[in-house]
Amino acid sequence: MGLETTERAHRAQRWAARASLAAAALAALLPLWFGGATGVLLLLAGAAGLAVTAAALWWALSRRGPVRAAAAVLAVAAPLSVMVLLVSTRLLWVVAASSALWALALASGRYALRSTGLRPARPREYRTARPRRPVILMNPRSGGGKVGRHGLKERAEQLGARVVLLDADRHVDVAALARQAVREGADLLGVAGGDGTQALVAAVAAEHRVPLLVVSAGTRNHFAMDLGLDREDPASCLDALSDGVELDVDLGFAGDRPFVNNVSFGAYGAVVQSPAYREDKVGTALELLPDLLSRRRGPRLTVRAGAAVLREPQAVLVSNNPYRTDDPLGLGRRERVNGGVLGVLGLRVDSAAEAAALLLAPEREGFTVLTARTVVVEADAAELEAGIDGEAAVLAAPVHCRIARHALRVRVPRHRPGVPGVPPRFEWRRLRKLAAAVGRTAVTGYDVPRRERTGRGAGPGA
Repeated sequence: MGLETTERAHRAQRWAARASLAAAALAALLPLWFGGATGVLLLLAGAAGLAVTAAALWWALSRRGPVRAAAAVLAVAAPLSVMVLLVSTRLLWVVAASSALWALALASGRYALRSTGLRPARPREYRTARPRRPVILMNPRSGGGKVGRHGLKERAEQLGARVVLLDADRHVDVAALARQAVREGADLLGVAGGDGTQALVAAVAAEHRVPLLVVSAGTRNHFAMDLGLDREDPASCLDALSDGVELDVDLGFAGDRPFVNNVSFGAYGAVVQSPAYREDKVGTALELLPDLLSRRRGPRLTVRAGAAVLREPQAVLVSNNPYRTDDPLGLGRRERVNGGVLGVLGLRVDSAAEAAALLLAPEREGFTVLTARTVVVEADAAELEAGIDGEAAVLAAPVHCRIARHALRVRVPRHRPGVPGVPPRFEWRRLRKLAAAVGRTAVTGYDVPRRERTGRGAGPGA
């Protein structure tokens, strides 16, 4: 019975790969089939429309006044003109059908690749004793007041935790409060707040090797998402106090400043410094970006990531483990947070033509994706403006970024939603091999089976 089930899975995998390739071929041929020479011209017009739109967006971001207004109009007019052209030639349905075929090709391809064992393994979970003296720091204003709205203080106290509410009306040294809690005997540090607050408490937890409990009470909760926590129900994160397991998780550092997600240099690092940014993100960015993108303001950066060197990028993101960039469905997510490497994203665009090439060219020279264990950000200035987990900071240059592998013991609920499903990397070459296979293919399941152990003597997780 098991053998028959496996063989059916192999067949489904092969036929899904074949369906993906066939749909992609039809999607490319359909405009030529029904449009002939007109179809070819329409494809060229579509590409030109994309290029003009990208160039216009660059002008809108890097200019002010009438030029910005004209560029904004052009960014809207270019795709609309292509649409009008399609309607006038009565080939709009061809584009719609071709788009549907592309969607079918991607869906079938992901289905085929999902069963090849290429998806990352889940981190190991460790069964450990329930904490006896947990202390949780809570920011009442974080996430628009989630602490009060979800009754987090009351729920934590019911489960035996001591809650420290941060004073929203004055500056609080969160790291000092966490260290004091450890000195007073806390055997778990929890934090209900934004990613920046979580990073400060995480550094103290890592320093003293006590577990960290993350409550998704922030606005975006990126770290909580990559830990597999429920971002819609922060109170469920507290279940880890009574029925939890531990994960080994990496922690990033920019100089001596910890980060759980990322640190940004260049354009975003400068924009986030503005006092007006919190109230008007778009308006503040539009006001500052022209000078930042044209390098009239801000230092010129040089980034050294391993053997690679990035010269004068306008924006750099260094992350605690790399973000997915190969698939739109995976953007903003990390496949793992325990891989022991930093992710590096660098962007350099100096003209409208380069902006268009960034969108259309197969090799995007202005967009750099790297991984490294250490990253050094140099500048022709003594200090660098940065955004550390979304919080404004000024760091002495050069900034040495590193990753502390498995530095964090993170306690999470045993039952939780899990990391949102990220599709496997889409590879046409792999699909061709699967489609051509006549025997069994590499069906090995979704991930490596999870192992639970009692205690932590077995070493760090995968």
